[in-house]
Amino acid sequence: DLYRKVFVFRKDPSDAYVVLQARLEQPLHNFTVCLRSYTDLTRPHSLFSYATKAQDNEILLFKPKPEEYRFYVGGKFVTFRVPEGRRDWEHVCASWESATGIAEFWLNGKPWPRKGLQRGYTVGATAAILLGQEQDSFGGGFDPYNSFSGELTDVYLWDTGLSPDKMRAAFLSLRLPPALLAWQSLSYEVKGDVVVKPRLRE
Repeated sequence: DLYRKVFVFRKDPSDAYVVLQARLEQPLHNFTVCLRSYTDLTRPHSLFSYATKAQDNEILLFKPKPEEYRFYVGGKFVTFRVPEGRRDWEHVCASWESATGIAEFWLNGKPWPRKGLQRGYTVGATAAILLGQEQDSFGGGFDPYNSFSGELTDVYLWDTGLSPDKMRAAFLSLRLPPALLAWQSLSYEVKGDVVVKPRLRE
């Protein structure tokens, strides 16, 4: 149980990452991914990388610069422009539904204008899910200059689109529905220089 704990990615640039094990029985037609990050990086970095053998950017949350997030599904992406952070924790949730191709992006409990992405697509179930690196091949192909350095916590993946109430609940660390990946029951493996530490403050 990683309650009130964080992964600290200590080096910059880094070859370290964390592998997450999710129990995916079938391909995803809808999903929501949420996490909280704390970094002073200004270069591009990957936050959440979900690759299949067919598509290395099956699901990717990527931050190319401080005022921009990119959300990939099936190798295509939409960009969400955000105010440059005040060097504080940033909580992001991204959700997608195949039927409409609607991509939702929430930052610190607030929704951004929705965008269209990969309508009718299906996300493959046999996946390598990584924190801290961006996969250019299944489970590998890392560029250290896209690596994450800083602190990550509260990582979740659901096989549904969360309601606005649940999006806000995720930001506030309130009770959440059962998830494919849940921070409080995370199955993970650390590769390289990543340390689990208590969170310094709420």
